[in-house]
Amino acid sequence: MCNASPYLGKDPSRPTGERLSENVVTKLMEPYLDKGRTVTTDNFFTSLSLANRLLKRNTTLLGTINKIRRELPPQAKDVSRLKELSTQVFRTGPVILTVYAPKKKKSVCILSTLHRNVEIGMDRKKKPNTVTDYNCMKCGVDIMDQKVRAYTVRAGTRRWPVAVFYNILDLAAMNAHILYKACTGSTEKRRVFMAHLAEELRRRFMQEKEIEKEMKTQLRQASVPQLATGKRTQCQVLRHCNRNHSTERCVQCDRYTCRKCRKEGPWVCDDC
Repeated sequence: MCNASPYLGKDPSRPTGERLSENVVTKLMEPYLDKGRTVTTDNFFTSLSLANRLLKRNTTLLGTINKIRRELPPQAKDVSRLKELSTQVFRTGPVILTVYAPKKKKSVCILSTLHRNVEIGMDRKKKPNTVTDYNCMKCGVDIMDQKVRAYTVRAGTRRWPVAVFYNILDLAAMNAHILYKACTGSTEKRRVFMAHLAEELRRRFMQEKEIEKEMKTQLRQASVPQLATGKRTQCQVLRHCNRNHSTERCVQCDRYTCRKCRKEGPWVCDDC
């Protein structure tokens, strides 16, 4: 995964009159436009206006399109006249619409600016090249979802920010494994890699926690007034007493502590 954006409801930065689907695609594809790439979309995002908009930025589009779109001709929406394994092709400028019927009364609409001509396959299903290319390109998202579901950190939660955080962790771990294999040439399995990754993250977290604990101890010791050893003074812990007198210090925080505010172990106050 190269880019992502969570859906947060209404976006005030979206231009008035622009479709949400087009806004999402253009935002995610912004770093890759004007480079001659091809974007594959599903029927929620695909539209004729998006195809023409991307084509102006030297980016082609290939994706399924919903039959309720107004830009589709009536012949493409009527599935009763289509024969099984038949293909219809509609063209408007550089945009090609392919209507393929894998079964009776069922059709798939593919919008493409990548293809110049539609070729029918010679196999039994007689799939056009637009359908076969779409099936080949869209598998990346499906494979990513399968990998993420196999080893995930997700847990039950009702807070959507936590759910987004879990998803980010899963995708980051998958990206890390892909980059690790590409950079080192390793053939280590993803399960083993994630176990090593989890152990490394745990070790770093514990090291940072120990450093933070030591810094807090040093700051606490610096804030405690330095009194003479063995001097009789009031208890500085005040956990279970009311300013009792004490002559002993805690070995961890160096504060004077009386017997009531001391733990069972020697010379350790109840706060430590």
